Amino acid sequence: MQLEIVAIGGYEEVGKNMTAINVDGEIIIFDMGLMLDRVLIHEDTDISKMHSLNLIEMGIIPDDTVMKNIEGEVKAIVVSHGHLDHIGAITKLAHRYNAPIIGTPYTIELIKREILSEKKFDVRNPLVTLNAKESIDLTPNLTLEFIKITHSIPDAVLPVLHTPYGAIVYGNDFKFDNFPIVGERPDYRAIKKVGKEGVLCMISESTRVEYEGKTPSEKIASDLLKNDLLGADNQSNAVIVTTFSSHIARIKSATEIGEKMGRTPILIGRSMVKYCGIAEDIGIVKFPEDTRIAGDPSAVDRIFREIMKEGKENYLLIVTGHQGEEGAVLSRMATDKTPFKFEKYDQVVFSADVIPNPMNAAQRYMLEARLKRLGVRVFKGAHVSGHASKEDHRDMIRWVNPEHIIPSHGDFNLTTAYAKLAEEEGYRLGEDVHLLRNGQSLKFERII
Repeated sequence: MQLEIVAIGGYEEVGKNMTAINVDGEIIIFDMGLMLDRVLIHEDTDISKMHSLNLIEMGIIPDDTVMKNIEGEVKAIVVSHGHLDHIGAITKLAHRYNAPIIGTPYTIELIKREILSEKKFDVRNPLVTLNAKESIDLTPNLTLEFIKITHSIPDAVLPVLHTPYGAIVYGNDFKFDNFPIVGERPDYRAIKKVGKEGVLCMISESTRVEYEGKTPSEKIASDLLKNDLLGADNQSNAVIVTTFSSHIARIKSATEIGEKMGRTPILIGRSMVKYCGIAEDIGIVKFPEDTRIAGDPSAVDRIFREIMKEGKENYLLIVTGHQGEEGAVLSRMATDKTPFKFEKYDQVVFSADVIPNPMNAAQRYMLEARLKRLGVRVFKGAHVSGHASKEDHRDMIRWVNPEHIIPSHGDFNLTTAYAKLAEEEGYRLGEDVHLLRNGQSLKFERII
């Protein structure tokens, strides 16, 4: 038996996820992501002209040079979902491997966009679409299964690699949403079936493991958004919502609430065009019929002039810039760099938490302060996470019942918190729950 799990990225931080699994010389890579806070902006990140070696040195993408020491051939690159901290490094690293890239339809469409915009490398890896609830034979010995899971982006899956020695479950990222706004609820039956058949190892995110209880459903966020938008005195004022462009369910809720308010929903920002446009094109979501969208700066300015002329009270604006990113739409609006003019009692709803690092916190604070100085009413809290909390993780451990667990997608505080939870479920650190650092690996050896 030769089975080795190589931690390439995402084992010391929240981001730049990448893991390799070597089964008897046949290697499957899971995810190739960015470290978003190293580039200071988020869904509008553009690294298309930068070289991979510079990006590795800056800590923006995983250091995959460790793969030179792994004996075997890469047979596939598997992506769990379309967030940039899982697919953002594909354009910089995938061309090094003679292997197809496999993902769900929405994820593959996002990857196509990333490849088309790449300026430095020629990525020609075949793109293979695999739906949730489907399997594909990667080699005579390895089968990949996609299990339906929920997250804060459509078409997320729980990839399972079936090997002769048991299954490897790759749990980055997930939540258990029983009332999703877009898509189906998790496939609990498939998760439990894999657990009963035998799981050698589960790699699990630890991003939110310190939060007690369960992560609430997206339906809760939708209700909070209704409360902020329908319950405030805003009939004669501008109303703006800002959230993640990839959070299609949240944006769908906002557009539908806009309809109830008698306002035309307008999605504004370059990444809005990318994420929402693809989601609608491939049938994942249907926005209200009168929803409009503007991405490039000239189109954005044109639509702002129209709004100012026709009356701000006629529109619900859904814009990029919830982290206070310089250059994003909301920051440009707040600094008078667009034709839009804020007035006293205009309403801005932040439907996203601050991503926890000092730069984001400072940028968001400055944005909120600017808005308040203009007399804008700032609303916060209409948000729920896309990541599992402690009791969700406990359920996952009990259903999957893995022989070994490797916490990932977190810094040392988070991965150790997950290890503590695993010990509550009967695992022992160093025996069957393992803390890895980037560049380290875990080898499994037993007589088969």
